[in-house]
Amino acid sequence: MEKAQVEALEKKHHALHDQIDTEEHRVHPDEDLIHRLKKEKLRLKDMMAGH
Repeated sequence: MEKAQVEALEKKHHALHDQIDTEEHRVHPDEDLIHRLKKEKLRLKDMMAGH
């Protein structure tokens, strides 16, 4: 995987982390949304690890 691809995945991974953090700190967090975001974040992490 090219460096630019890895950097793009890292950027998306960080953005998902921020979205999850924001949602978790809402008065009434959307648990389904958090679950979907965490699943996508894990998928990106696996891609970066070369799985």
